[in-house]
Amino acid sequence: MAFTDLGMDNQWLSFTPNRSFQNDPRIFVAADGMHFTTHDGRQVLDGISSLWCVGAGHNRRPIVDAIKAQLDTLDYATAFHASNDQAFQAAAMVAALAPGDLNKVLFCNSGSEAADTSLKVALAYHRARGEGHRNVFIGRERAYHGVGFGGMSVGGIPANRKAFGASLLPRVDHLRFIHDPVHHAYIHNEEPVWADDPLLELETRLLPLHDPSNVAAIIVEPVAGSAGWYIPPKGYLERLRDICDKHGILLIFDEVITGFGRLGTPFAADFYGVVPDMLNFAKGVTNGVIPLGGVVCREHLYSAVMAAHSGAPEHAIEFFHGYTYSGHPVACAAAIATLNLYAQDDLFARAGGMGRVLGDAVHGTLTGLPTVNGLRSFGLAAAVELAPVPGLPGKRAYDVFMTCFHNGVLVRPAGDNVVVCPPFIVEKSQIDQIVTTLAAAIRQHA
Repeated sequence: MAFTDLGMDNQWLSFTPNRSFQNDPRIFVAADGMHFTTHDGRQVLDGISSLWCVGAGHNRRPIVDAIKAQLDTLDYATAFHASNDQAFQAAAMVAALAPGDLNKVLFCNSGSEAADTSLKVALAYHRARGEGHRNVFIGRERAYHGVGFGGMSVGGIPANRKAFGASLLPRVDHLRFIHDPVHHAYIHNEEPVWADDPLLELETRLLPLHDPSNVAAIIVEPVAGSAGWYIPPKGYLERLRDICDKHGILLIFDEVITGFGRLGTPFAADFYGVVPDMLNFAKGVTNGVIPLGGVVCREHLYSAVMAAHSGAPEHAIEFFHGYTYSGHPVACAAAIATLNLYAQDDLFARAGGMGRVLGDAVHGTLTGLPTVNGLRSFGLAAAVELAPVPGLPGKRAYDVFMTCFHNGVLVRPAGDNVVVCPPFIVEKSQIDQIVTTLAAAIRQHA
């Protein structure tokens, strides 16, 4: 099939240079296992789990069969004043997998909606406790929490914010970023140990500036994924938890990327041994097959909101929030099958093991290549930080991405980083193919 037969005049592509795409389209028409088939019949190795989503690989029959069976049984049911059996079962499975007493699940459709949902839960919780003045949010520089106005407000990637600044939430601040390019440019499956305290500014400047009693929540990605796979300093998340507890501030982990096995554990919260008050998820919960996201809340958040309405009539709604497709039965059927498949094939443990293989390959092959300024491997993901082309930030990484694609490997450009995060089913030979293809592209564009 020629791309000229597809009629590409109408779709406005997301997070894509549309002019470049029109000149050199990248169109997938099929996928199976670790590979895509393109419109012109080429096989392309999926080196990024299709945007961190497809942990179990493409076209897994248990997930496909569950979706087909659900469509034959219950295609859709309203999420308001009713629910469906698949949503209850999926919620129970997510809650069982989540750490601590994270056990109340609010479903939505994406990570963006999950971020905005968690912010609204934070406000509702504090209001229910008689502390409605807690309405300041703190995110982190270079963080990504989706493209809703709430998520963009607490997010810290400048390009996602600059066109919409006048409409972002007003009472938001940001922690300093978690990367030290001088002392920790190269990270190989370890937590960097910083000489200084990256959270000192939170305690000595940000919280005094806003007064801790006004802060509703702090939201962070445990590992900063979209910015380019940046690993927090050792003890960072534990200390952040302690600071939040000290001041009555809710802690939100955005685990849209790190959730469901990327670090070799169900969630990054498990890896680091830190239980947040809310945990946002999406992507891997359905293996990327159908949109589904959500927020898992600790018991006391739900209980506080319910208690605040204990004197209201029983027909009164306690929390005015939700989406038409919250807990969609087909999406929840996909989630149930996906979570069962992860457990049946022990894919989280496999991701942890293959992560070490990926890290060894990346550091062993790419260290010392021209324009490589840093390498970060952690869990089953790695990033190569490249020297920018003067005056053209992001161009080198984009050129490397394009060359890799034309040579049969899909990687992800993220600013001046190139990120690799393959499905958990990846084999060593496929990791070698990804890394050697990436190395050749880096040399070509040095």
